[in-house]
Amino acid sequence: MSSIRILIADDHAIVRSGLRQILSDSPDLLVTGEAENGVEAMHKLRDGSFDLVLMDVSMPDRNGIDTLKLVRKEFPRLPVLVLSMHPEDQYAIRALKAGASGYLTKQSAPEQLVTAIRQVASGKKYVSPTLAMELANAITDDDERPPHEKLSDREYQTLVMIASGKTLTQIGEELSLSVKTVSVYRARLLEKMRMKNNAELTHYGLKHGLTD
Repeated sequence: MSSIRILIADDHAIVRSGLRQILSDSPDLLVTGEAENGVEAMHKLRDGSFDLVLMDVSMPDRNGIDTLKLVRKEFPRLPVLVLSMHPEDQYAIRALKAGASGYLTKQSAPEQLVTAIRQVASGKKYVSPTLAMELANAITDDDERPPHEKLSDREYQTLVMIASGKTLTQIGEELSLSVKTVSVYRARLLEKMRMKNNAELTHYGLKHGLTD
């Protein structure tokens, strides 16, 4: 079996170390690079040679979804397996639409991670049975989908951060956007969700588990 060279992109050193330890038990899985944020991940990809990226969806400087889109643009054939602490119903479908080859939560068993890596590296997609059901439900009529699923990625990110108690300034800093631009996203999501203020957005976010 040929070796699969893996780049791990996660902002937590302990998580990266744990993943490296899990994968070391499989001779065909080689961790040949690590990155603690999206910017570093892109530098590593441009300078090295990898068969797969194992990427967290929540990272500083440039979040996983934005980095994923950039990877798809620069390395269209490189498979990316998203590994996240967020439940599948929060980010999985968005990650797959952005170009991910698969999505796993960090609560997944090590054996499931190894299986997912091998499957994605072979050119296939990987989704859990639960996620497969979510994907099937997502194909339903647009009017049946909850309001937050109709938001753009930026609007959704803004909703999650507002629901998590962050100010527009903090959101702008994390997304590398001006406060004015964040305000535009906030206005759009308020209109789409037919809400009037941050309090209503926060209540909705907490009710649906849409917080960091």
